[in-house]
Amino acid sequence: MIEPRNLLFLLADNHNSDFLGCYGHPVIRTPHLDKLADRGVRFENAYCASPLCCPSRAALATGRFPHQTGYWDNAIAYDGRIASWMHRLRDAGYTVASIGKLHFKSPDNDNGFSEEIIPMHILNGHGAVKNLLRSYEQGEPDSLGDERWGLYFSKSAAGDTDYQQYDRAITRHATEWLKNRATTLKQPWALFVSYPSPHPPLTAPQRLLDLYPPDSMPLPPRFSPGERSAHPAAEYQRRKFGTRDIVDETALRQAIAAYCGLVTHIDEQVGEIMAVLQAMPTLNPRLVYTSDHGEMLGAHGILGKGVLYEKAVRVPLIMAGEGIPEGRAAAETVSHVDLFPTLLESCGVNLRDDDNDLPGTSLWPAMTGSDRKRTAFAEYHANFSKSGSFMLRDGAMKLIYHVDMPAQLFDLDNDPQEATDLMIENPHAHRATTAALESQLRRICDPEEINQRAKADQ
Repeated sequence: MIEPRNLLFLLADNHNSDFLGCYGHPVIRTPHLDKLADRGVRFENAYCASPLCCPSRAALATGRFPHQTGYWDNAIAYDGRIASWMHRLRDAGYTVASIGKLHFKSPDNDNGFSEEIIPMHILNGHGAVKNLLRSYEQGEPDSLGDERWGLYFSKSAAGDTDYQQYDRAITRHATEWLKNRATTLKQPWALFVSYPSPHPPLTAPQRLLDLYPPDSMPLPPRFSPGERSAHPAAEYQRRKFGTRDIVDETALRQAIAAYCGLVTHIDEQVGEIMAVLQAMPTLNPRLVYTSDHGEMLGAHGILGKGVLYEKAVRVPLIMAGEGIPEGRAAAETVSHVDLFPTLLESCGVNLRDDDNDLPGTSLWPAMTGSDRKRTAFAEYHANFSKSGSFMLRDGAMKLIYHVDMPAQLFDLDNDPQEATDLMIENPHAHRATTAALESQLRRICDPEEINQRAKADQ
């Protein structure tokens, strides 16, 4: 029997799970998140539902994938019409507060919170309208040109941005809420604290850049034009994102150093919150840390996200607190959609009848020592993609299925950097494996029908 506890959920934006000390990065400094992992369970194979802010955040809230909800991109964002785990906790008597970035449609919608403190939602309720532009018979959207490239390179420097100022304001409000609000509540509570960092622009304070000499930064795999994937989906993402050929190793190392500085900045924000909890042990919430998606940061010659390679779709996931074993690395393949039933169980709240078709399952067995054999699924339907793409991982084998493009197959045990597409290297030898994974994928959804539906909605 799991004893109900209050909940503190910490969410970052664009945090590649490789960039954490507890996940094995050789130079990153994340002492507070590493300590949190030492206190709890670190999931080694956790995936977002879609590698883009709004569809990922909608899936995290609803426990459902984009093809189940229609929250496809950064313009068709979560609007409260489908129940979230926040709704369920609030309906059960919890005070459910959010502080910071939500990236939902609007604060005017009932998103499930009792209060939203300094929220960030999509701009003017319609967000990134460019994300509606896909590849149709009528043509293709224009490239973003230098806009995104500059966020990674020309702005990769010492300084401060609105995002980091917002991060610090979020931390200030969170620590005040814990000190002054949580201690006076008569009912149980859940606090959702969500940061915009380490999202680009890659501008970080000088004191953090000083921790990361660029010449010591490990380079990402297959970043150069001669090594990167030539798959048409990757080529389309680069072209529409405005990514040039990455040939300047010095500039790339500088960008990676700045990204490391932003990750350490987020770690410091988490550390301030952890200090309050340590000083107020009676609060004793269970804690979750994750990110909405990852960041390619030059791997495969790609910047940003919007692809189903591991760097973009795999996320950090750490859970700690009463009843959760300490220092455990869980190998089970898990998803953000698993958090809906996990958090309800953690808080002693039952699923409702209309939650019976949720695709996720509680992570409590995985946390307490029972690694189950499970598949992972993710999908992508926004700009930078010519057609819908779908990922299915079963054990070591990972399929990326593209509508109207060749499928990709990787063996993550022997090739964790996805350097070798087995369907290019030896398609005949791997045709049966690819067919079996595609069959599993089609038991989840019909890719062609979903692609048509997403484009129709957009």
